[in-house]
Amino acid sequence: MTATLGIALGSGGARGWCHIGVLRSLAAQGAVPDCVAGCSMGALVGAAWAAGKLDGLETWARGLTQARLLHYLDPRMDRGGLIAGAAVTRVLQELGLPERIEDLPKPLLVVATDMATGREVWLREGPLIPAVRASISIPGVFAPQRLDGRWLLDGGLINPVPTSAVRALGARRTIAVNPNAKHGRKLWEGQPPQDVWQRFGVEDWRAGLPEPLRAMLPEGRREAVPAYMEVVSVSIDILTEFLRKAREAVDPADVMLEADLLELSVMELFRAAEAIDEGARIAQAAAGRIAALITA
Repeated sequence: MTATLGIALGSGGARGWCHIGVLRSLAAQGAVPDCVAGCSMGALVGAAWAAGKLDGLETWARGLTQARLLHYLDPRMDRGGLIAGAAVTRVLQELGLPERIEDLPKPLLVVATDMATGREVWLREGPLIPAVRASISIPGVFAPQRLDGRWLLDGGLINPVPTSAVRALGARRTIAVNPNAKHGRKLWEGQPPQDVWQRFGVEDWRAGLPEPLRAMLPEGRREAVPAYMEVVSVSIDILTEFLRKAREAVDPADVMLEADLLELSVMELFRAAEAIDEGARIAQAAAGRIAALITA
């Protein structure tokens, strides 16, 4: 009898679109998981996959532009985050997901974090869309989700690559996906400094000045300053990298797939195509290890 194969889909915001490419590649390799655990974007993709709705999610993700993303945002500073998240709920509803987790064709475990206790919360039954909405509640971005009398936050805060959770579903062989791998690079490089005059579109005026006068004007270059979403994104990267290493040391997956997507920030959801392609690439690159895992 073939041992149960489980997949753990990690957090990562926009980088988590890579899970779609991974799941596509696994299917092509004949390594279809029997169950899935996910946190944050991994929970969203995992829910769509477990419901048989991955095609719909991929179509929506690939069609997302910067303008459409702004349309989906619903800023509400009084709800504990920049975005209330009602639009995300509507998107999940439009996919046609079942109402409850236990009604899914494939077993799913959604990981969230209890805001009051800081403890990990495993959601294996109950309302599906609120569970996913809870798991994607990135602090400082999405407002927390109220569920079963608790305020819940992003599952990636405590278990960014939930291998332990997929094992709890009965998986004896595990594949895990880390969308946030560093690959030896810095977490933040910053943008090159930009000439202040150029920013205001007056470089032609400046260039027309006599050389002695032009030489007296400051170049206007400044050190790159992190923007709000860069601070949020990198802060989460720092936290999740530490937690992932600690958890992997005691509970490693049989096959770990690490995406190379650090250049994407958590909210660049309109760059799905890049992330999906990267997911397919890393899964195909690991085809030998995956084949050995499922045939051992």
